[in-house]
Order: sequence, then C-alpha cells, then structure tokens
Amino acid sequence: MSKKNGKKSFRTEFKEFISRGNVIDMAVGIIIGGAFTAIVTSLVGDILTPIIGLFTKGTNFSEMCIPLGDTTPVTEAGKAVTASNLKEFGIGYIAYGNFINAIINFIIIALVVFFIIKLIQKANFKARKAEAAAAAEAAAKKAEEERLAAEAAEAAKALIKICPYCLSEINVKATRCPHCTSQVE
Repeated sequence: MSKKNGKKSFRTEFKEFISRGNVIDMAVGIIIGGAFTAIVTSLVGDILTPIIGLFTKGTNFSEMCIPLGDTTPVTEAGKAVTASNLKEFGIGYIAYGNFINAIINFIIIALVVFFIIKLIQKANFKARKAEAAAAAEAAAKKAEEERLAAEAAEAAKALIKICPYCLSEINVKATRCPHCTSQVE
C-alpha cells in the first residue's frame, strides 16, 4: 500500500471502494433501474397517457406545448399547434406535456419503489420475528436444562453425607468412610 504523508493514495482508496460488495449491488440496481425506467416510460406513454387522453378529450400530453414564436405558418398549413408540428416548422416551444409525462413517470416509479421497500421491510420483519421466536425457544430450552441440572444436583446432594473426621463426601448409606476408614453413622 503506497502512502503519502500517512494517507492512502487515490488508486488504493478507489481499489478498496470497488472491492466492496455494496458497489456491485449499486451497479446492479442502476442497471435494473434503467431497464425499469424504460418499462415505466412505455407504460406512461403508451398506456396511461392515451387513457388520460380519453378524459381530456384526446389530448396527448407529449404534444402539449407553449410556442415561443409565431405559429401562423402552422395554422395556415391547416395543422394544430402541437410540439411535432412546431418542430416541423422550426418554431421553438416549451414542451410542458413532456414534463407532465415525466411527473407521471416519477410518481409511478416512486410508487413501485415504495411497494418494493414495503415488501422487503415486511419480509425482514417476518425474518426478525422468526429469529426472535427461535431465540426465545432456545432460551426456554436452556432454562429448562438448567432447572433439570439443578434438580439433579439437589438429588445428588441428598445421596451424600460428610465424614465428620476427614470431611470427605461419602454415600449416605456408607457405614465407613472410604477415605479415612473411620466408622460413620
């Protein structure tokens, strides 16, 4: 690792950054997000915009615009003042209809991401709940084992007495201490 004045070089830091798993996850997310954006754009442009157009008397949002010049050549040609017609005649315009489509795209993407996050959170909650239940079950099992061990120890103590001469533990039924050979009651 090359260091200059105790700092990591740009190359070293970049290599560490790229090596992390999060960067790969982020790259996959960006690629999938790009593909998903194309799907949402198609959904908005090809399905939702025409449906909304039914309620707005056939208005196509992508053609909605504010002309920035004289529209006389367009109207004299018998055409409507739309973005494509203004573009055909070389007249500048502000395409606010595309902005409306972009807002619809954003709302749909935000909703889908929201639902995905909610599903992930729900799955994580269930996993944490299952882990907590397993931990509680393991703790209860351990407590039961400890209780049984304590009972066994108490039962073993009931079978033992202490030799009054050498203070060794001996069986309660013994009449002589196996350690010091003293006679005990």
